[in-house]
Amino acid sequence: MRILFFGCDDFAAVSLGRLLDDGHKVVGLVTQPDRPKGRGLHMVFSATKQVAGAHGVDVFQPLTLKEPAVLERLAAFRADIFVVVAYGKILPVDILNLPSYRCINVHASLLPRYRGAAPVNWAVINGETQSGVTIMQMSPGMDEGDILALETCAVSLEMTSAELRVRLAEMGAGLLSRTLPRIKAGEIVPVPQDHSQATYAAKLHKELGRINWNSTARAVHDLVRGLQPWPGAFIFWRGHMVKVLEASPVPLAAAGRPGEIVALHKEGFCVRAADQAVLIRRVHPAGSRPMDARAFLAGHKLVVGDMLEKS
Repeated sequence: MRILFFGCDDFAAVSLGRLLDDGHKVVGLVTQPDRPKGRGLHMVFSATKQVAGAHGVDVFQPLTLKEPAVLERLAAFRADIFVVVAYGKILPVDILNLPSYRCINVHASLLPRYRGAAPVNWAVINGETQSGVTIMQMSPGMDEGDILALETCAVSLEMTSAELRVRLAEMGAGLLSRTLPRIKAGEIVPVPQDHSQATYAAKLHKELGRINWNSTARAVHDLVRGLQPWPGAFIFWRGHMVKVLEASPVPLAAAGRPGEIVALHKEGFCVRAADQAVLIRRVHPAGSRPMDARAFLAGHKLVVGDMLEKS
């Protein structure tokens, strides 16, 4: 089949690279326009554009998908199927109906759970022990299309969202490469989603990272690992934000109020949560570099009984 690939980031680039390495016919890449990045505002190519450039794949970067000229340009690729992976824009119905095999999407969750923008992060934040990837036939509704293929994986209680994302990117790429020939052969019977079981993974924002010490220690731990690398979980100490990079629940019998430092440890410091304590092992203070929490202790006068600030 002639494949037109829609995607932008490193997650999508893994699938694009796998298709090319496996010999699939990728006739073009649709990715978002180049944007300035960093202090120097240098123009940066998307991860998928870099892969496409290395393989001589034609690249199309429309500002919008709603103009008639865009539809004409997409039709000119003469693709049999559109493959969408982390593209970041909603495809209008006219585009969904354009290829003969329609459009398929690789989604980083076990649909219908975690539809939406940040499925990997929310699965970790919610303490899921199983995740996976789904290939679905796209429909006008957000992540509501029929399921074509699915693959699961275990999620350890220490795995970060960044680590899970890498694993799911590889899984999704492999599943996609294996599924495309089965679509062409007519071997797949689409399975409608059970919409009553749907959950949503909303877009992340910085305020999500504010640790609520009235939560359980496990919930704090899951928030820390679920918001990596962005926006990151954080606390305030003497008016300064400190990101928490690594933390885990510890069974401490010491009394204390939520948010109170209840013990100093050779690996860091312990903060009381709703049910037990959280050992903070690694931090990133604002304006500084990431460091072990014991190094943070060496430079700051934290003592048992101190309360972390709410803001």
